Amino acid sequence: MTTRSFTLLVALTAATIAAAQTPASRTASRVPRTPWGAPDLQGIWNTNTLVPFERAPEFGTRAVMTEEQHAKALAELQVRNQRPGRDSRDVGGKPGVGTEKDVARAYNEFWFGDKPTRLSYRTSMIIDPEDGRLPPFTPVAAKRLADKREFLTALLQGTSGGKPGPISPRRAEPSPDYNLDRINRADGPEDRGGPERCFGGELPVVMGTGTFGGVMQLVQAPDSVSIYFDVGQGSGFAWVIPITNRPHLPKNIQLYRGDAIGHWEGDTLVVDVTNFSDETNVRGARENLHLIQRFRRTDANTLSIQITAEDPTTWTMPWTAVQELEKADERTTQVLEGGCHEGNYGLLGMLLNTRAAEKAFAEGKGPDPATQDNATGGGDN
Repeated sequence: MTTRSFTLLVALTAATIAAAQTPASRTASRVPRTPWGAPDLQGIWNTNTLVPFERAPEFGTRAVMTEEQHAKALAELQVRNQRPGRDSRDVGGKPGVGTEKDVARAYNEFWFGDKPTRLSYRTSMIIDPEDGRLPPFTPVAAKRLADKREFLTALLQGTSGGKPGPISPRRAEPSPDYNLDRINRADGPEDRGGPERCFGGELPVVMGTGTFGGVMQLVQAPDSVSIYFDVGQGSGFAWVIPITNRPHLPKNIQLYRGDAIGHWEGDTLVVDVTNFSDETNVRGARENLHLIQRFRRTDANTLSIQITAEDPTTWTMPWTAVQELEKADERTTQVLEGGCHEGNYGLLGMLLNTRAAEKAFAEGKGPDPATQDNATGGGDN
């Protein structure tokens, strides 16, 4: 072989190797590994960048903003961050000190204080359907949700947060579904919302949508992955995912956060979740929800989570969303136990307070509790 031929062969071999290294394989080569060889997804992850969950209709099928669109949206976000929060001492632009609405609005602004300052160029977390929005509800689901809205509205009638009129005769009716909303009633724990009952967050946990902030801590073992979500107001919870090839539990066994089974597909952790209960409510879906979540570390500082949700009794088609979490500085970022209200005494206090108010009203010493808004925050839902 001549020197020229040998040089050409080396060049072709190098080109072939480079071509074989696709972006995915090059990314895989940069992914850190655990001592047992699995992709290392561990760490504390959060997001300080706002990505809307659904796409605003004006963007159509555009998945990424132009520079002009991004500058305009970022300016609007900065203006929004400067607006008074729920602690502001006015109602509808008018001074409201001393009114029921003012007291109802006295909600600690701390929970809304972690306002995002960065804005993604992405127009939505939802990537499928193409318009970046949740699919339409099925007719059955639409009726189910409408029936619940009518019930909630009826129980607010005659209060500051509802329509004028007498107390609705529906006040004594049971909820048309397993209740997870704030009903304007406190006859028992089931009348209060899931957060007030300290149920904790639901799956899938979607952070970075501009509502409550939060962090996620992920710890791995060869046969399991443990995730703790420190999210929302007392909604933190731990989620343990077994890495196993066992089948899902029988359909008659239903769990609040479903039956999760994990397995690896290359460098992606795929988590299949079924067997939810009717105590779950994920954007209208309940016990028929089926989730597939894909966790993949795209570089040293980014964890991508792809979520596909399917429920043929709720949506007309499945939908998929993607969020990217950022590696947090573990020297300054703490993950704290989710404290709802200590020992659930807060819920006990709500019920006792209502009984005391009913007793006082029967003795002619106070207003009828049924005429007070205990559901919407004085009209600020």
